[in-house]
Amino acid sequence: MPPFTDQEILETVRMIELETLDIRTTTLGISLFDCADPDVESACEKIYAKIVHHGRDLVQVANSISADYGIPIVNKRIATTPIALVAAASATHDLVPFARAMDAAAAACGVDFIGGFTAYVHKGFTPADRALFDSIPAAMAETQRVCSSLSLASSRAGINMDAVNRFAEVVLATARATEAQGAIGCAKLVCFCNVVEDNPFVAGAHLGVGEAETVLNVGVSGPGVVRSALARLGPEADLLAVAETIKRTAFKITRMGELVGREAARRLGTNFGIVDVSLAPTPAVGDSVADILELIGVERTGAPGTTAALALLTDAVKKGGAMASSSVGGLSGAFIPVSEDAGMIRAVEEGALSLAKLEAMTAVCSVGLDMVAVPGDTPAATIAGIVADQMAIGMINHKTTAVRIIPVPGKRAGDKVEWGGLLGTAIVQDPGRFGASVLAGRGGRIPAPLQSYKN
Repeated sequence: MPPFTDQEILETVRMIELETLDIRTTTLGISLFDCADPDVESACEKIYAKIVHHGRDLVQVANSISADYGIPIVNKRIATTPIALVAAASATHDLVPFARAMDAAAAACGVDFIGGFTAYVHKGFTPADRALFDSIPAAMAETQRVCSSLSLASSRAGINMDAVNRFAEVVLATARATEAQGAIGCAKLVCFCNVVEDNPFVAGAHLGVGEAETVLNVGVSGPGVVRSALARLGPEADLLAVAETIKRTAFKITRMGELVGREAARRLGTNFGIVDVSLAPTPAVGDSVADILELIGVERTGAPGTTAALALLTDAVKKGGAMASSSVGGLSGAFIPVSEDAGMIRAVEEGALSLAKLEAMTAVCSVGLDMVAVPGDTPAATIAGIVADQMAIGMINHKTTAVRIIPVPGKRAGDKVEWGGLLGTAIVQDPGRFGASVLAGRGGRIPAPLQSYKN
């Protein structure tokens, strides 16, 4: 990587001090394949020991880099091999002990979250996959740091509607299991089409089967930086100038992320993986993707033109990252987690942003429907229909899409849910009064599109 210039260093200082630029996460991936054991207790002991062995220095290293370079590193996380693959050797129907072992190891390492309570079922189930699905509600209720992700569809395999239906049931069960906390367990549960195996962001973080024994991935976030750059550009510039401004800003953000990632990997004695350049917002004022879309030119996020503005933003971020590094990966682009973005929350409150408009926006953003609250009495078939729509957008467009949906018990459309912290505030969305019970009831698999047959 070429050396940093004095100007780049000064610009980075400004971005950190005034524009909320940060390393959102350093995520250490740890392979657990060698922890498989026919005995559940032995497997869990191996999992705990291996995670602690490799992850015990992650927080200290991240903090030391933050002190040395003056760059905030907000979250420290661990991602593991999908537990369904590891637990298959144990032939057990209860995978909650595996989640407890992961949670205990994460606590011992001092990390914020651990991802990897995961299964790939986009084409079918193994007994271990079914056991993981059945274990999710209890696992999310009994652990603090464990996150769960599920691959339900891909452009090569199509959509496993049996898995989509089961996911909808699991979401509702998880909401009931964590009702006292506002269904918070569902915030740690996500499903994917075209799952990304080097994603450093939770709840989808896990270590894919083609990854190394350990790998350090970095997620960089800078909505405030892009917002400030566009505010300085002003409303008179044309859209090419807007795209160029975002691209140059993303370039600078990525350079900083790679510097931190490579240094963290060196100090930990592991491999550097990727920089995920994602505009991941927070509820803090000025750290909003919605604000960026409004600076690009829509009156309020959700208004006509929002999807076009989001497409411009996502593409420019990806282009800027690709110019800055050969190691850009993960999801990279713009996130639209509704409850975690102050501007999105405002748009929902003012009636500009609906569930239908969010679905349209997911066709061009980095992920999909994220942190969307719906009434607690939403039928499973309706949730399955919402998920299937997202999986179809990803499948047809050969992109990653995801759903993190939270049916909040006792809440109706328009009600507020306060989770606090990074999770923010949700306005419960109206999924409509018409459902998809016949579609969901058919089950089976929606076949892959014609353009998937490439070789």
